[in-house]
Formats: sequence, C-alpha cells, structure tokens
Amino acid sequence: MQFHLNGFRTGDPAVSEPATELATSSTGASLPQEVDVLIVGCGPAGLTLAAQLAAFPKITTRIVEQKPGPLELGQADGIACRTIEMFDAFGFSERVLKESYWVNETVFWKPDATQPEAIVRSGRIQDVEDGLSEFPHVILNQARIHDFFLDVMRRSPSRLEPDYSRRLLDLQIDTARNADGSASSHPVTVKLERVDPAHEGEIETVRARYVVGCDGARSAVRKSIGRALEGDSANQAWGVMDVLAVTDFPDVRLKALIQSAGEGTIIIIPREGGYLIRIYVELDKLSENERVASRNIGVEHLIAAAQRILRPYSFEVKEVAWWSVYEIGQRLCDKFDDVPAEEVEQRLPAVFIAGDACHTHSPKAGQGMNVSMQDSFNLGWKLAAVLRGQCPPGLLHSYSAERQAIAKELIDFDREWAKMLSAPLRTSESGDGVDPKEVEAYFVRHGRYTAGTATRYAPSTLTGQPTHAGLAKGLAIGARFHSAPVIRLGDAKPVELGHVAQADGRWRLYVFADRTDPSSGTSRLRALCDFLTDSPSSPLRRHTRPGDDVDAVIDLRAILQQAHRDVAVDALPSLLLPRKGRLGLIDYEKVFCPELRSGQDIFAARGIDREHGCLVIVRPDQYIANVLPLDDHAALAAFFAAFMAPQAPQ
Repeated sequence: MQFHLNGFRTGDPAVSEPATELATSSTGASLPQEVDVLIVGCGPAGLTLAAQLAAFPKITTRIVEQKPGPLELGQADGIACRTIEMFDAFGFSERVLKESYWVNETVFWKPDATQPEAIVRSGRIQDVEDGLSEFPHVILNQARIHDFFLDVMRRSPSRLEPDYSRRLLDLQIDTARNADGSASSHPVTVKLERVDPAHEGEIETVRARYVVGCDGARSAVRKSIGRALEGDSANQAWGVMDVLAVTDFPDVRLKALIQSAGEGTIIIIPREGGYLIRIYVELDKLSENERVASRNIGVEHLIAAAQRILRPYSFEVKEVAWWSVYEIGQRLCDKFDDVPAEEVEQRLPAVFIAGDACHTHSPKAGQGMNVSMQDSFNLGWKLAAVLRGQCPPGLLHSYSAERQAIAKELIDFDREWAKMLSAPLRTSESGDGVDPKEVEAYFVRHGRYTAGTATRYAPSTLTGQPTHAGLAKGLAIGARFHSAPVIRLGDAKPVELGHVAQADGRWRLYVFADRTDPSSGTSRLRALCDFLTDSPSSPLRRHTRPGDDVDAVIDLRAILQQAHRDVAVDALPSLLLPRKGRLGLIDYEKVFCPELRSGQDIFAARGIDREHGCLVIVRPDQYIANVLPLDDHAALAAFFAAFMAPQAPQ
C-alpha cells in the first residue's frame, strides 16, 4: 500500500483525502438536479459500481435505494475465488477472509446400498483445484459485503453515501438531437418519491448522463426501457434456512450435498462463526403454473424434510435465524442497455441494467451475487473512462455485448446443475435418473464455473486475438489475470503480482522481460521503455493528459528474470523509477523478480517465453486484453489507439 505521495499525512491511510468540493449525501438532503451517474439499488451490483465511481470526485455519482437503510441480513452468501480477487482490488479481501467460513472440501452423501432409507458418505473432494487462485471459496453474510463496500465509499475522495428511502416512479430518455446534431448532455430524466416519514410523498426530479438499474429481479429500471427477463421455471421449489442446530451428522462443518432415496436432496453450507449452518431443502415439484406461495410452506416443513433426509442422524434445530422458500428459475434479458439491437450503430446507451435486473440464477451454483458484482465491475471503469474523456462513448456498447454473453453461458451451466440436483436417483445401472457419482463428477468438472474463473471474453476492440498467445501460455487472452508470487525489487518484499491492481480505472501493462540484463543496451525491456518515454505514438504519452503522473492511465510494471539480489535498481530505465505527485517522489514499486526460494517462478508458472519475454495488457477489471511481443511497439500503440482518445498534442 502506497501513501504520502503528495505530502506526509497522519491517520488511517485507507481514508483518502476528501475532494475540495463535496456534495455530501444524507437521508434528509435533497438530490441534486443533475448528476453524471445515478445508480438505482444498493444491492451487490449497485454498491460495487458506486465504490468504483466514488474514487473519481469529479464524476457526480449518486446511489438511491427504496429501503430505509443498509441491509442487515442478506440472502446470498457464497463468495467465489474470483470475487475475492476483485475484493482485493477494493482493499477489503483480508476482512472477508478473516470473518468468513472457508469452503476447503465438499462431501457427497447417497443412500446406503444395504439400507436405502439411510445415507452414507460417497465422496470427499477438494472444493477448489490447486493453483486456480491464491484465494479460497468462502461463505459470508451478504450484508457484511455491503458494509465493506459502504466503507470504501465513505473513505473515498467523494465520501459517497447512499440516498435511502427513494422509490423510482418514472424514467424517460431523451433521444432527440439538438440543432447542431448533438445529443442532450443529460438525456435521462428520473422521478423519485421520498418514502421516509419526514419527507413522505415528496417528488424529486434528477437529470442524469447515465442511469444504472441495480434494482433486482423486479427492476423498475428494466421495465422503463422495455426489457424483460426471458426464460422458464423448472417448476421446482426449494427451501432455505439459516439455523443453529445440534446434530450427530459428522460432516456438518463441511459443505455437503446429500441425496436420499425417496425424500429428495439437501445441501449443507456451513456459515461463518463456527456454529451457524445454511440448509437448502428440495421440496415437492410444482404443478405447471403453480406458485410457491400457494403451498403455504412453513419453516417446520423445511426442518422436517432435513430430518428425514439426514436419517439415521439426528438433527435438532435450536434457532432459525432466517428462512425462505423459492422457485428455481433461470431468466435472461436479451440486452443489458436501452439501445435496441438494430439501432446500435445510430444510438449510444444511456441506461444500463446489472445483476438480478438482467439475469437470475438458482442459488445452487452460488453465481447470483458473484456474477452481479462482476457486471458492474465491468461497467464501472468504462463509465469512468468515458466521463473523464479517456474513451469515446461508443465504448459503453461493450458492456452489454460482453456481460450478456457471459450471463447466458453461466445460466446454461446453472440450469444443468440445478436439473441434476433435482433429478431422481438411479436405482439400477439400466434405470432412469442420475447416479450420485455423476453429480460428484459434474461438480469437479465444472469447478471453474463455481470458482468464478471460467469467464472469458470473446475477441473485440478491448480483447485481442490470440496471435501471440504462445508467449504467455498460462495467461489466456480474455480470461482474468491469474496472479502469481513475485519479489518486489525495491524492498525485497514477497507479494502477489495481481494484487498491485487496484479498482482505480487504470490499465495495467505487465512487461515480462527477456533473458537479457535489463541494464544492457541490447535489452528489449530498455528499448520498450525508450519507446514509451520518447515516441509520439507511445500510449503513455498519447493517452495521458499533460501534467498527470506517467502512470495515471496505464500503470507499467516490469517483471525481470534475474533474482532480486542480482539486479541494481539504479541501473534500470528511468521509466521504471518514475517521479510522481506534487513533490516529484520516486516510485520504487514498479519492478519485480521471480520468487525463486519457494520454487514458484512466475515465468514457469504462467508459461512465459523466457527467450523473448512479452507484454501482457490487463484491463481495469483485471481481465487480459492482449498478449504482444516485447518489441512490437506499433501493435502496442495501435491496441490502445483503437478505443482511447488522445489526450496530449500530437
């Protein structure tokens, strides 16, 4: 963590200096008449987006919520490895890891072959495969995740706070053009009703450049732009309850999938704190067009079902913290913004939807909250880049294109997984139904989906073709950047390379050097630094505003092949020791070396071509945009020029 860049400052370094002019939000204050971004909904997607945009005080962001205050008890609880990688960029992964339950192993139970009314353990596996991520799969109350994002917002330069007790009444988009052909600067008009007792019934009107609907499966924003969730229900009801219980079931503190011969299936998810457990209970299949509400199912039905399935083990519930009954359904919008598919070439998006507003999943694969946050992590840096003038507004079309395709892929997986869990067990080799071993094998085979690391964006302006993929075989273009241990040269500190990337809207350019001594005149690394420093086509020069730090837009990091004690810091190119901030202080944290003592050499672990080295371009949302040869300066310049606006005189 770096601080004191612009002068010595006491206190908590995680609290940013406030912007000089702050329009602070509070429950009693009125909303401004105009904003850059209005976020509707304080769920995981909305708070992820708000936390990103709060880092930019010149972007006027407000987030509104119909509820009177922060969430106290959340329904979602599973946090994928990939999501914790994202939390690290926001600075609170350690808090999550400290409080949460770690899902280290998963066990499978099936009917006893000799006594079918009883269950026996049939398998036990590692929950996340080795080397998939430096972070585990964990369980933590959704409300705590909200708390952490709210802390990020409060500590940001914007000091952003949600505006609670606001209900969306109406949203209108002005698509008309001015006489000069330009569009309205604030094309979206939103009417909100105050529902807090002190201001009940008051109407506020806000004009926004952009509106983002993160307001759940019944999204008013989605309806206002004419989108609909399409899909079908599986006509299958499940119950869920968080309970404190006394049981002799031996695997109660392990994630367990338990299939019985005739009583259905339950999933046990241990919760944080050492005592609480969550249980998903399969209920009777619904008739066509039947709703769960018509069954009048109470928590006692869930408890009784769990007790029957767990036989011969006892299960005595001492307290129910929360419970609910729901129907399985996977639904998806065809687009995640307000522009009809046939008008993409003529119109720019102004309204977006994210999370449950545009896709819904069953809870079985633990994807809902995780995918929702990845939606807005994708959108946030793009909105910031457009509003700060770094990229043209056309960039925003990429949000729907990228995330709708990913959501469809995940829903297809979720549908198959939910179907498998609800299928009757096969009683003979030739019979119908599913074999418990098939369930276990499917879980193992698709572990990367549940870990959140299977996402891979298709080639586009933001994601290059795999022309030079052989230079970094373990860093796939379109996939998330897979971190690895390194040694920071300046202070010999062991760190994870991926953890240098913060949720600050910057691109990362990881330069994996060739074998040559970096101080040598023949070093490809030195030649690249010369190009980036001196050439008019350098993306650092072309896309960074005069007077800004050299890494304000593209954060350059170098990874050398030499051991850290074999490299002289003062012999490196000056670009790798940049002077920054108002005091012109030197940044000594740009260069890394392999972690050779533990045998985790990043060049070997990620399949980097040692002879030639390579450039790995990583987007602000931690996904790999391109892999290029170390000396292909023209391709590097062309990649950024394709979607970034020039900032410096040419």
